[in-house]
Amino acid sequence: MSHNPHPPLAETAPVPLEEGATPDADLENAAVIARQPIVNEHRAVYGYELFDRSTRATAHTAASDAALLFNALSYAGTEALVGKKTVFINCTHDSLAGGHLELISPEKVVLEVPPMPTDDVPLIEQRAVVLQALKERGFRLAFPHQMLRRAYASWLPLASFIKIEMNTLRPELAEPLIKFARANTRAEMIAEKVETAEQFERMSALGVKLFQGFWFAKPALVQAKTIRPAQATIIQLINLVRKQADAAEIEDLLKKDPTLSFNLLRFINSAGFGLQVEVTSFRHAVMMLGMKKLFRWAALLLTTSKEGAPPAVGSTAVVRGRLMELLAAELLPPEEFDNAFIVGVFSLLDTMLGISLEKALDTVSLPQNVVDALLNKSGLFWPLLELTIACETGDDAVFARVATELHLSNRQVNWAHLQALDWAESLND
Repeated sequence: MSHNPHPPLAETAPVPLEEGATPDADLENAAVIARQPIVNEHRAVYGYELFDRSTRATAHTAASDAALLFNALSYAGTEALVGKKTVFINCTHDSLAGGHLELISPEKVVLEVPPMPTDDVPLIEQRAVVLQALKERGFRLAFPHQMLRRAYASWLPLASFIKIEMNTLRPELAEPLIKFARANTRAEMIAEKVETAEQFERMSALGVKLFQGFWFAKPALVQAKTIRPAQATIIQLINLVRKQADAAEIEDLLKKDPTLSFNLLRFINSAGFGLQVEVTSFRHAVMMLGMKKLFRWAALLLTTSKEGAPPAVGSTAVVRGRLMELLAAELLPPEEFDNAFIVGVFSLLDTMLGISLEKALDTVSLPQNVVDALLNKSGLFWPLLELTIACETGDDAVFARVATELHLSNRQVNWAHLQALDWAESLND
């Protein structure tokens, strides 16, 4: 019996998941993603393979592939799932041609490609054109070891990884298989489904450097608490993009629905999008994303959307945002107006999500002065938010104190409040 020189890797996540298990009933309506680490020979995490474990997930399809990737980037937040590590995504051949792949930065993504349903060589060679295009765009491709056959000769030069399934490979075939792979590909080997120390030691002795399996860590669940805009608003966004509306018009729609704007900022600042700078304004997000990607993002959001937060909560958030913006116009330079709006609309994220505001804000990048107002009740925007809430609740004492501190008259504040209410009402017409 071989000795295990190192303890198995400890994987942390909210809920451990046995292979093939299903999530609990209380996760029924959540986006539930399982991740399993891929580690090097020193047990350091190289990347994570993601699996859809939502109870609504049934067959593995192009649509489920798109939803998994979209949820990983938009809802759970890539930082929460994979940090800066490489992410491995199982694909179907239909999903490899899907537009959702245009939304992500390919440098940190490995697409796991399944075999074709038959060994029809002309069909396989035809599919090689799609794989070549993905490779040229910067994606890396992983093939199972079953593709190390003559029929897939046109695919093998495209492989960045070959995943060797230990539960299907006879031990005596491991060495000749690896020699064949090294002679015909430039791929790195990954031993997967490793369940024993003997399997690890055998593959390590053959020069394999990457490993995945129960012996290191079982897949663990990450439950993505979702915040989904109303479908009608998403459709409005799609229509604006299709008619090539200007950025200002799209920005106005984002201001109408705080859940829509929250999703957009969280998505575009995720590691999977690949930006080197943080995007903190709606207009900047629209410009950075571009019309084509914005359309694809909205379309995917529509396909995974349910009804959002209660309408009254969204309306209150919109009024807060607009009032904050109008008050900022009295006191602050123009470059701060958008941040004032964000403080207002995001001040109710805890109610929309049903989690603490701190946890909600962990999933989106925001300027520090915005975070200070929302979490610490301090900084540039806090007095404006405090005054805004006083207007909303009718707290005369706070209203009088803050208005005096800001040197704003009752007339200025009340007029701004009426304008904000009117503006929010007009958005629903």
